[in-house]
Amino acid sequence: MTAFWSFYDLIPITLAQSLIYAFVALGIMLPFRILNFPDMTAEGAFPLGGSICAAFLASGLSPMVGMAVAAVGGALAGASTAIIHLRFRINSLLAGILVMTMLYSLNLHILGRPNVALFKYPTLFNSIAYFGPGSLAGKIVVLSLLVATVFFLLLYLLLTERGVGVRAAGSNPEMAEAYGVSVGSITVAGVATAGACSAFGGSLLVQSQGFVDVGMGIGVLVNGLASLIIGESLLGRRRVINQLAAPVVGSILYPQMVSVCLAIGLPPSDLRFATGLLVLVALALPILRKRGTAPAMREKVRA
Repeated sequence: MTAFWSFYDLIPITLAQSLIYAFVALGIMLPFRILNFPDMTAEGAFPLGGSICAAFLASGLSPMVGMAVAAVGGALAGASTAIIHLRFRINSLLAGILVMTMLYSLNLHILGRPNVALFKYPTLFNSIAYFGPGSLAGKIVVLSLLVATVFFLLLYLLLTERGVGVRAAGSNPEMAEAYGVSVGSITVAGVATAGACSAFGGSLLVQSQGFVDVGMGIGVLVNGLASLIIGESLLGRRRVINQLAAPVVGSILYPQMVSVCLAIGLPPSDLRFATGLLVLVALALPILRKRGTAPAMREKVRA
C-alpha cells in the first residue's frame, strides 16, 4: 500500500511534466513518422527554446513573447537540419547531430552562463490568478489547453490538401514529385514545425521548473521516442488522428510507468535500463499480436 500511495502522490507532478514533454514527442513524431526523416534536432531545439525564453524573461519581457520567439528559433534549427541534408547530401541523423552540437554553443551565448535561475521573474504559470501563483492545477489546465490547441492545429493541417502532400512526401517521395509536390520544401517546412514544437516545450519547462540549464536537452530524444512507441503500441498508426494522438498518450503514460518503478523501490540508476525494456516491449507487441511491424526506414536524400 505504501508503494501505491507513493505512486498516487506523484501523479499530478508527473502529469504536468508529461504534458510539457508531449510537445517534444510530437516534434519527434512529425519527421520520424510523417516525413520518414530520422532527426535528432529535438535534443538541441528543446534547450534552445528554454534558453531563448529564459533570456526574454530575464529581460523583463512577456512570457508569451519569449515562447513565440523560442518556437521561431526551434523552427530555424529544424529548417537548418533539413537544408543541410538537402543541400549537402548529408545523412539526416548526422545533420541533426551537427545542428544539435552547434546549438549547445549558441545556448551558452544566449544565456551567458551554463544555467540561470528564473524564480524571481514572472512566468506564464505564476501569472494565472484564478488558480493562484504556481498552482499545480493551473499548470495542468494551461498545459492541457496548449497541447490540445497544437494537436488540433496539426490534425487540421495534415487533413488538408497540403497535408496530404506532406504525408505523400514522406511515404513515397518519387510519386509525390511526379504529382507536382515539392518534396524538398515540404521536408524543410515539416522539420521546422517539429523543431518549433520541441523548442516550445523547452520554453514551457523552464517556466515550470524555475531555471534553465544548457544541458536540459540530454535524454529528451530517448524519452520522446519511448513515449511515441508506447503510444503507437496502444493506438496504432493507421489513421492520422491515431498517429498524432500516439505521442501525446505515450508521453502521459511513460512518466507514470517511471513513477511505478520508483514507487516499488527501483533505484534511479536503473531507470534507463527500465526505459529500454519498456521500449523493447512496446516494439515487440505488434509482433506478439501478429499484426506485423512497419517497414524499416531507408535513408534518402530529397530533391
